Amino acid sequence: MATKKVTVTIPEDLLDEIRAEAAERGLSAYVAEALRFKLDRDRLRELIDWLQEEHGPVTEDEHAAALDALEELDAEHERRRTAGKHNAGEAA
Repeated sequence: MATKKVTVTIPEDLLDEIRAEAAERGLSAYVAEALRFKLDRDRLRELIDWLQEEHGPVTEDEHAAALDALEELDAEHERRRTAGKHNAGEAA
């Protein structure tokens, strides 16, 4: 994938946090991943707006059901993450 060097200005305290978090991946990879995530969220917001224009706003019941589904996904993700750490510890 082609890359291009750019200059950006970031608040110093935020940069310190990012560098600490991005240590192994590197600053450029961390920032690229964050920007990709932001772009994906912007596109998702655009899709949501379009769907609401076409089909009306989300009802309270639909919103609650979506939050329940997200909680289940989060719980499953946590179970898998924890199991992965546990299994990695056993292999060491």
